[in-house]
Amino acid sequence: MLTVVYDGNCVLCQQTRRIVRMLDWLKRVEFLNIHDWNIVSQRYPNLDYEQAMGQIHAMTEDGQMYGGFYGMRRILRELPVGFPLWLLLQIPWMSLLGKGVDGLVAGNRYRINKKFGAPVR
Repeated sequence: MLTVVYDGNCVLCQQTRRIVRMLDWLKRVEFLNIHDWNIVSQRYPNLDYEQAMGQIHAMTEDGQMYGGFYGMRRILRELPVGFPLWLLLQIPWMSLLGKGVDGLVAGNRYRINKKFGAPVR
């Protein structure tokens, strides 16, 4: 089971959650809302709140943590239809591109949310 910590106040994060749930036919991914910090911090005491608010995080059962682009890539690995994209994202230069795109999106997610009519925190 892969556990994903996401920002429940973010429209993009909520949409990502909906899509992953729809494609998670084998039920390998669970989601925890960062705003339920008591639950999140009990399960993952090494996860820093500010760091977690900055990007999505995926945690494996053996304790490995993947943040941002690497977290999204790790989620894809668990989805039957996401696996081919996961393979593509293993190409070395894709990490550089993916981290850059993820940084832009994560850093501007509340501005992006506003464009979708969501309240800005």
